Amino acid sequence: MSSSTSTSNCSCHSILETAGQGALVPLYQTLQSAISSKDPESSNSNRIIWLHFGVNSDATRFAIEHQAVNEATFRCPDELGWKPQKVPIVPSDGGISRTRETSLPVEEMSKALANKGYDVMTSDDAGRFVCNYVYYHSLRFAEQNGIKSLFVHVPLFSTIDEETQMQFVASLLEVLASSVS
Repeated sequence: MSSSTSTSNCSCHSILETAGQGALVPLYQTLQSAISSKDPESSNSNRIIWLHFGVNSDATRFAIEHQAVNEATFRCPDELGWKPQKVPIVPSDGGISRTRETSLPVEEMSKALANKGYDVMTSDDAGRFVCNYVYYHSLRFAEQNGIKSLFVHVPLFSTIDEETQMQFVASLLEVLASSVS
């Protein structure tokens, strides 16, 4: 699981452990570092986008995730052995049917990427495993701090080769940059 952000002046990249609760401390440290480094005088301070990537081994194309659900139901234990079942990710947000949506225009972004030749779709279901867990926390943090968050599921390299995936990421960054300018 990868979590990245960039502005024109700053860029950081973190690899999070494939674990629900185990990923929270490094996730929040990374999220907080971007907020702490925001320059209130800069016009770029409102253009922070958290971009997360996760691998979906069953996927045959790229999926831009529109939302995350406040539900942790892991089909198998995470890397630290945690296997929650129908547990709210953030209990104070309410029940497991609560969703949080990205404020980015995922439909338009998907169309722009498809026009560049990529096999891409929008998705309303980031699953209930670690990807959804991290995305829910990121969307919540983004909403509270006036920034944006996006999660993209990618297939295995055996399905779409690494070079094509790297080109997709570069194109995605271009699309993101044009969506906030």
